[in-house]
Amino acid sequence: MDPWLIWLIVAGVLIVAEIFTLTAALGMLGAAALITAGSAAAGLSPPFQFLVFTVVATVTVLFVRPIALRHVIQPQTTRFGVDALVGKAAYVVSEVTGMEGRVRIDGEEWTARSYDETLVIPQGTTVDVMEISGSTALVYPRE
Repeated sequence: MDPWLIWLIVAGVLIVAEIFTLTAALGMLGAAALITAGSAAAGLSPPFQFLVFTVVATVTVLFVRPIALRHVIQPQTTRFGVDALVGKAAYVVSEVTGMEGRVRIDGEEWTARSYDETLVIPQGTTVDVMEISGSTALVYPRE
């Protein structure tokens, strides 16, 4: 069997293994094996093929992998669902107490309670959404 074909098979196995592990290390080794397959097809002798594999694998694992992982493992910058409502302004539709009330947040009407249970917030007041508990917005009046 030709050496380039062996390197190509090794590259394929490593890349498929990367799909299941998601470590980025096996993918880098697979890329190194793919480049080595090209050098084997160009006629390099086996010792130089191993040298090419070693150099490319070392460079990709030490320098490319950290960059790739940094882009994959990023904190979520945008909030979705009810988490996106926290901090928004709301309009009091019916008086809000520590037990009940209604507010309008982004055009949707929500049940609401006062964040401070002793406060009574009159209708027409602008409030801030402090927290969402189930389907109830906990609100506090703006100053």
